[in-house]
Amino acid sequence: MSKIQRPPAEILYSSELEKLRASDSNEKPPGWQLSLRAVRKFILGDDELGLEPKFVGHPATVDRAMVTLATQRGLMLVGEPGTAKSLLSELLAAAISGHSTHTIQGGASITEDQIRYSWNYALLVADGPSRKSLVPAPVYRAMEEGRIVRFEEITRCPLEVQDTLLSVLSDRVMAVPELEGKEGMLFAKPGFNLIATANTRDRGVNDMSSALKRRLNFESVFPIADFEVELELVKRESSKLLTESGVPVSVPDELLDVLVTTFRELRSGHTREGAALSAFSTVLSTAEAVSVAHSAALRSWYLRGESPRAEDVVHGLNGSATKDDPEDRKRLRAYMEQTVKLRPKQRWKAFYEARHHLS
Repeated sequence: MSKIQRPPAEILYSSELEKLRASDSNEKPPGWQLSLRAVRKFILGDDELGLEPKFVGHPATVDRAMVTLATQRGLMLVGEPGTAKSLLSELLAAAISGHSTHTIQGGASITEDQIRYSWNYALLVADGPSRKSLVPAPVYRAMEEGRIVRFEEITRCPLEVQDTLLSVLSDRVMAVPELEGKEGMLFAKPGFNLIATANTRDRGVNDMSSALKRRLNFESVFPIADFEVELELVKRESSKLLTESGVPVSVPDELLDVLVTTFRELRSGHTREGAALSAFSTVLSTAEAVSVAHSAALRSWYLRGESPRAEDVVHGLNGSATKDDPEDRKRLRAYMEQTVKLRPKQRWKAFYEARHHLS
């Protein structure tokens, strides 16, 4: 396969999935390609099989998600932006179905046709409604093939569009009234289920109906609690992105320490010394920290041909930490003057001296 920017999980980790399929002797739910134990190893890693961990979170979260998908209830992942809900959704779909690209991206412009099915109007006019003229959308394909369908940011969709899933999740059937006979009813094959995601910042945009909520099990995905775990994740993921970008430098460990500490303190509203900070409006997620580390190294390499410095991280913060609210710029400057300035280590002094790069 030719090089692509972001391969889906089933391609990126194809060798691991093959290894698991070959060694998996445990019972599998109907329609699943792997057992629950093997899916768990794929997502959380397994030293014995040489599998790297791909999702950093509580193992119980993964266990509950798998058990939900083994039933005939959909799974709803909720949490702050950047807590890897979409990644967990993709990994689950890839391990269970061997296919993670039956995906709907929620938004204000989404229509029922983009969820269920639409028509090839040239064929429709020429031959009338038939299976040949029907254009299946992700939910139709997933039901027909017995796979997982992913619905990203479902609460960004209008309520009436969300509710097109009610009969699919209740009766596992989709009616196609334009077609006659057996083709007028699509019954889901074993293995079909739905994973939806919603971030807590958007849940009030288009709240879900009670009827749809009853057909989903809700699972919360939380930010990483442990500093060392988050630091290691940011280091690993930013290094991976830099390798893919062809950039031969990495972010120094002491600079990553400053970056992750800054994000955690501004996110939590208090410093490691216990001082209170003004609440930030922008979501300072681990994913955003990875993005800042990546952009800092790109900036330093392409502009100066060297490893990143504190000023490169500050430039990255301009576009990441102050995107939602202009007041966050003032809060970031206050953090520099009231917290960073007082820290004695050289890494923090360099960070403070680069503060004039804040826009």
